[in-house]
Amino acid sequence: MIEISDTAQQYFKRLIEQQDEEGLGLRIAVSHPGTPAASCDLQFSPEGQSMPDDHVVTYDGFKMFVASASKPWLAEASIDFEEDETGGQLTIKAPGIKGTAPSSTDSIEERVGWLLETEINPSLASHGGHVSLVEITEKMEVVLQFGGGCQGCGMADVTLKQGIEQTLIRNIPEITAVMDSTDHQMGQNPYYAGGESGDSAV
Repeated sequence: MIEISDTAQQYFKRLIEQQDEEGLGLRIAVSHPGTPAASCDLQFSPEGQSMPDDHVVTYDGFKMFVASASKPWLAEASIDFEEDETGGQLTIKAPGIKGTAPSSTDSIEERVGWLLETEINPSLASHGGHVSLVEITEKMEVVLQFGGGCQGCGMADVTLKQGIEQTLIRNIPEITAVMDSTDHQMGQNPYYAGGESGDSAV
C-alpha cells in the first residue's frame, strides 16, 4: 500500500486541522490507470462521502481513503513532503500507474506515441501546447504537428530540435530526424504573442 513519510503525515494533519471540519479525511484515486494519461488524484474527503469499498488507512490525525479500483496501481506508491523557503512541496510517486512502456520489439509508432504522451506533452502542457504524431517516413523521420499554445510560437523550432528531437532519438535510436509539419501562420492563440518568449525545451 501507499507509503506516506512522517513529514507528509504531519503536513496532512496540519492541513486538515486548518479546515476545521470534523471527520475530514483524504481520498486518493488513479485516473485513467494503465494509460499514458494516468495520474493520481488526491482530494479532501468530507465525512460520509467516501465510497463503501474504499480501503481505509488510519494515521495520527486523519484517515486516508484509497479507491478500491486504484489499490493495485498504488501498491508501490509513496508520498513525501519536503519543506523549503517557500513552504514546501508534496511529491506523489506511483511507478507503474501508466502501465508498461512499449518494448524495443513494438512498433516505432507505439514507442513514439508513448513518449509523446508520457514525457513530451506533459512538459508542453505548461505552455498550453501539445504535439501529435503525423507519420514516420521510410527514412525513419518522425513528422509531428504542434497544437495549442505551441502553434504559432516563435520558439517552436527550438523546442523541436533541442527538446523533442533529443528526447525521441535518445530513447529510440532508429529515428534519424524529427520534423515539424505545422502551419505556424495559422496559430489562433499562441501562448507567447509575437514570439517574444519561447516554449521551454522538453
